[in-house]
Parts: sequence; structure tokens; C-alpha cells
Amino acid sequence: MTEPNTIRPRDRDAVLQALRTGVVPRTGQQHIQVGRANEVRALLTDIERVADGGSGVRFVIGDYGSGKTFFLHLVRSMALQQKLVTVHADLSPDRRLQATGGQARSLYAELMRNMSTRAKPDGGAMTNVLERFITEALNESKTSNQAVEVVIRERLDELTELTGGYDFAEVVAKYWEGHDNGNEQLKSDAVRWMRGEFTTKTDARNALGVRTIVDDSNVYDQLKLLAVFVRLAGFGGLLVCLDEMVNLYKLAHTQARNANYEQILRIVNDATQGTAIGLGFVMGGTPDFLMDPRRGLYSYSALQTRLAENAFAVDGLVDYSGPVIRLPGLTPEDLFVLLCKLRHVQASGDPEAYLMPDDGIQAYMAHCQTRIGNSYFRTPRTSIKSYLDLLAVLEQNPDRGWVDLVGTVQIAEEVNPDLEPIDGGGESDGWAESAPAASNGPRFAAALSVASTQDDDDLTAFRL
Repeated sequence: MTEPNTIRPRDRDAVLQALRTGVVPRTGQQHIQVGRANEVRALLTDIERVADGGSGVRFVIGDYGSGKTFFLHLVRSMALQQKLVTVHADLSPDRRLQATGGQARSLYAELMRNMSTRAKPDGGAMTNVLERFITEALNESKTSNQAVEVVIRERLDELTELTGGYDFAEVVAKYWEGHDNGNEQLKSDAVRWMRGEFTTKTDARNALGVRTIVDDSNVYDQLKLLAVFVRLAGFGGLLVCLDEMVNLYKLAHTQARNANYEQILRIVNDATQGTAIGLGFVMGGTPDFLMDPRRGLYSYSALQTRLAENAFAVDGLVDYSGPVIRLPGLTPEDLFVLLCKLRHVQASGDPEAYLMPDDGIQAYMAHCQTRIGNSYFRTPRTSIKSYLDLLAVLEQNPDRGWVDLVGTVQIAEEVNPDLEPIDGGGESDGWAESAPAASNGPRFAAALSVASTQDDDDLTAFRL
């Protein structure tokens, strides 16, 4: 029988391998969570509201490397435990909320690939949700003595009242038809449509008899439909987690940026006015993405008004009820607890197998502070990675002691790349792509690129 404090090899390897490569582990977060109890409690309130049929939106703001991605993964795991369906994706130059070249549909397709439920937490849960809906309809058919087709149509009537709901309901009905007739191709086509994988309306009409597909213009409407549908399937609602929102801030072209900010404004309005049903959004970004008056969300006056923080929350006073949740950096005490937990994970939960004593951890932290200053605990990704590398060497070289190795660890401070803009994805004049890199470094090249983009902000008059 497994001891209560023993960590499964699967969770141990998932945590250690992910953190050693600088990414967030997909499982086992509960073993290494430290601090931020108030922030977690605030997001749990949002999750409960969504599960009750409400809506919510939060912007998780923290410095580069401060743990935003880990926090979003933790929120997702909490939502799964509350019987919500979650979808998540990182924004990138090819994945945006609003676009004209397929980038928004690409974001939707990525979200659907990562759809998770408590029974299938690693993604790919679209088929499970559809099967759950069919099962609910079959159970209701038995108790009401109605035909399954009638029950399904009645349950889907709620969708037809929403934008795009008629075709959405028709696709779900086609899935049932394929299920009932043993037509696997029809079921596969229905799942492909739900995932946003059809690229032309002609293909969708030939396969399913519907005249619309998921494209750049209706991604958010599709998410609202999906939120209602998962509730009909017996889940609590839908939580959408979007990370790397700073990629919108980095767009060099004003029109492309503002189109995405308009979509964010629509999400905020729907969430705060309660017009979305069972739908929650959590978006992670840096302070520049939020507060930069020229390129950030605050450059869009309507969003600045809605996302303004509580003016009374100063001098140590806090307010976790607003749309913006700021992630403070870890304290040295928090990092010490985190390193102790990582030592526990490395030892598979056996204190007798610890590779370093508490004194060794303190010596390692002192070495980090000497090398990179206070950033070793405020943005601890590099410190954690080097610490796990050290433990790996100690584990595989039992003849060496931690005293000999701690002082030799090489640690470099992380650099935030968010100030460098990306190309507007075909929506700018293309100058940023063709201009030669300036010899004065990437920040100068970034400023030159931004300054020379047509119609971009108030830098169009910039001269070298």
C-alpha cells in the first residue's frame, strides 16, 4: 500500500522534468504550490460563479518569470475539480483573438485541442463532451418515454437563440445521427466542425449540411455556444485560459492591436453584465501589456476605464474582487518553502532520501543572491532550474557533497523579451519585416520598427 506522503513516480517525473526545462508541469502542481492564498481564493470564487451559470473575467498580471503560467495551470486544475470544462492556449503571432488571416480560427482550434475534463485532464476531450451529451439525452428519453431525437432537439433549442446556434445544434444532431447509425465518418466530421478544423464552407456543407464554419469572425460567439452546450451535457460551465497575452501588446500595427482589444472589451462587457452563461475567462499578461498607455490595454480608453484598479487599495490595502489580479513576486521565505517542497518531490516523498539539508538550501539561496540579486526569488524560474540541476547531479554522484557544488552553480538573470514587437501578421505595411536590424541592439531595432509602421500611434513623426 502506498504511504500517504509518497509521491507517485509519474507526478515526480512530470514536475522535475518540466521545471528543469523551464516550463510548467501539467500535473503535480499541488506538490509545489506555495503562497498566493488570497489570489487562489479569488479565482475559486469565480469558478464557483461560472459553475452556477454566471460568468467572469480576470487578468492575471505579473512580471516576466513570476509564475503566471503556473498560476493559470493551478486555476485550471481547480476548475476541473469543480466539474467545469477547461480550454487553454498560448497566444502567439499565429494565434490571436481577432484577425483576418486565420489567426483567430487557429487560436480556437488550439483551444479545442486542449479541451479538458476531470476524466480527461490532458486535452482532447471534445468527443467525451459530445458522448456525455448523448448519454444525458438517452437517460432523459428513458424516463420521459420520448424518442431520443425529440429529446435531443428539445435540449438543443436553447442553442438556437444564440448567434450561430442553429448550425451548432445541427452539427450536434448530426453527431447523434452518426452515433445511432454507426456512421463513424459522420461522427468524425461533426467533431472536426466543433474543433474548428473545416477551412471552407463548401466542405462543411457537403459533409454536414451546414452553411457556416468556425472562422475569424465568430470565434467568441462559438465559445459562448460551447459554454451553454457543456452545461447541457452535464458539466458546470466552460473556463477559457489564455496565456502570453503580451503577444497582443507586441503587435506593431495599431489597427491589428485595437481589433484584438475590441474583442477583449466585448468579453469584459459580457462577463460583467452577465450576458454570457457559464463562461469564464482567465488571461495572463505582464504589467506592460496592461498599463502601457501607448500599446497596452490602457491605450484603449474603454478598457482602461473598466480595468482601472481600486483607488482605495493602497498602503497595504488589497482588493481581490476587481478584474485585475496582480501576482506579487515570491518572498525569500516562500522560495525557501518551494525549494524544500522540490527536495521532497525529488526524494519521492521520503525524508530519509533528501539530498540536501535545510542549511544547504539556505547556502544555495545565498549563492543565488550573490549572483543575480533579489531577482532570484522575485522571478525564480532560473533559480529553480539550477537547483533541480544541482539535485540531479547529487543524486547521480553520491560520492560528492552539496558543499562542494553549491558555489559552482552558474546562474544568469532572465531577460524580458516583451519589449520587442512582432510583425502584424500581414496586417501592417510589411516594413518591419524588410528593415535591416539596427546595429545598436534589439531594443533599438524594436523602436525603429515600431516608429516606421504606417499609422502606428504617435510615433509616426519619429526621426533618427
